Amino acid sequence: MSLEGTVTNVAAFGAFVDIGVHQDGLVHVSQLADRFVKDPHEVVKAGDVVRVRVTEV
Repeated sequence: MSLEGTVTNVAAFGAFVDIGVHQDGLVHVSQLADRFVKDPHEVVKAGDVVRVRVTEV
């Protein structure tokens, strides 16, 4: 399932995204881009609107 969400927080291990449900989802740093990402802050910041795919609940 693909949804649009807003990045609420960025940590060393990934980004938390609000997709409009009770709890934010986590996008692991390894899933943030098609390339190696050392620091998630290079790719996203709080407030960014992103498209995410839900893979596990």
